[in-house]
Amino acid sequence: MATMDVDNSPELRRLLEQEKEQLMAKQMVSKLTSVCWDKCITSTPGSKFSTGETTCLSNCARRFLDMSMILAKRFQLK
Repeated sequence: MATMDVDNSPELRRLLEQEKEQLMAKQMVSKLTSVCWDKCITSTPGSKFSTGETTCLSNCARRFLDMSMILAKRFQLK
């Protein structure tokens, strides 16, 4: 019976949902980093990114996040 109470616990469900959201955010950051790094950093980086690399990384991240938001909205509508 105690297991049933835990399974139906709103607090536990909320905690699990928060953990799921944190995992999804970490996965998104990891994917964004991988994709944008491979696209924008074509040589061994020095102590600072070049202006071109900085611009490319910024634009890549922006496009990645915009597309993620578009996809999230589409999935919410279905």
